[in-house]
Amino acid sequence: MNTIEKQSIVFVGGKGGVGKSTSASALAMMFAQSGDKTLIISTDPAHNLGDIFHTHIGGEKVQLGDNLWGLEIDPDQETRSYIKGVKGNLKGMIKSSMIDEVHRQIDMAASAPGAEEAALFDRMVSIILEEKEHFDKIIFDTAPTGHTIRLLSLPELMGVWMDGMLERRKKTNKNYSQLLNDGEPVEDPIFDALHKRREKFAQVRSILLDPTKTGFIFVLIPERLPILETEKAIELMKRVQLNIQGLIVNKILPETADGEFLQKRKDQEKEYLQLMKTKFTEQELYQIPLLEEDICTPDHLKTFARHLRAEVSPGG
Repeated sequence: MNTIEKQSIVFVGGKGGVGKSTSASALAMMFAQSGDKTLIISTDPAHNLGDIFHTHIGGEKVQLGDNLWGLEIDPDQETRSYIKGVKGNLKGMIKSSMIDEVHRQIDMAASAPGAEEAALFDRMVSIILEEKEHFDKIIFDTAPTGHTIRLLSLPELMGVWMDGMLERRKKTNKNYSQLLNDGEPVEDPIFDALHKRREKFAQVRSILLDPTKTGFIFVLIPERLPILETEKAIELMKRVQLNIQGLIVNKILPETADGEFLQKRKDQEKEYLQLMKTKFTEQELYQIPLLEEDICTPDHLKTFARHLRAEVSPGG
C-alpha cells in the first residue's frame, strides 16, 4: 500500500495551471469513494473548488457528496478576523490612552508582507486541530508554489519568533516582580496568551513533520519550467524539514494520440518523463494521462480519480 493512503492530512501544491485543484479534488473524491470521511480545503485565493463541484463553497463546511465535504478559506476575510482577534486579545492589557495608537499600528501591520499568510496559517492550525478527529482525510488545495512554501514554513519561523517573545516576557516579568512585588510572581496575560499560541503551533508543527500523518504532493506537467519549479520547491521545503513525497505528473499524452504534431510532443514528453525519474528519485511519480475532455463535471472528476487510484494503488 502506498504511503499516501495511510496519511490523514495531504497538502497538494504546484505551479499555476498544471491541474492542482483538479488533482486535489480527484484525490479527495478517491478517498471518499473508499469510505474515508474526507474534507477538502482550498487556501488558494483563486478558488476553483466551487467550479469543479458545481456548487457554492464558502468558509463553512459544505457536503459535496458521499463522505465528502469542502470549504474555501478567504484570505482577506481571515486577515480581518485575525486582526480583530489580535485587537480583542489586547483589551485590558494596555492603557486606554494608548489603545487608538496600538490599533493604528496593528491595522498598518495587516497590510505588511506575510500578514495574509499568518492569518491563513492561523485558520489552518484551527482546522487541523479541530477537524482531525472528525475526518479520516483532510486535503489542502494550496495556492501556487511560492505562496505554499511561505505558508508551510511559518511553523518553523513563528516558533523561533515566539520563543524569543516568551523569553523576553519572562525577563520583563522577573525584573518587574523584583522591583514592585517583593519577588512575588506577576500575572501576565500576554505571556499566557503567547504560551498557549506557542503550544498550538508546536502541536501542528509536530503533525506536519510526521510523515505517517501528513503528506505533501506537488502537481506538474511534463514540461521544462514546471520541472525546474518543482525541483526548487523540493529543495526549499527540505530547508524547513518538509519533504515532498509524491508528484502527480498530469496531462501526459496517451499512446492513442496520433499525428505527426502529437508524435513530436510525445517524443519530447518521454525525454521529460525520463528526466523526472532521474531528478525525483525520492518521490513517487503518479502519471495521469491528458483526458479527451476538460474536467468540468463530477463524472469527469471520477474518471480522473480512477486514473489516480490506478497509480496510487496499482492492482488495488
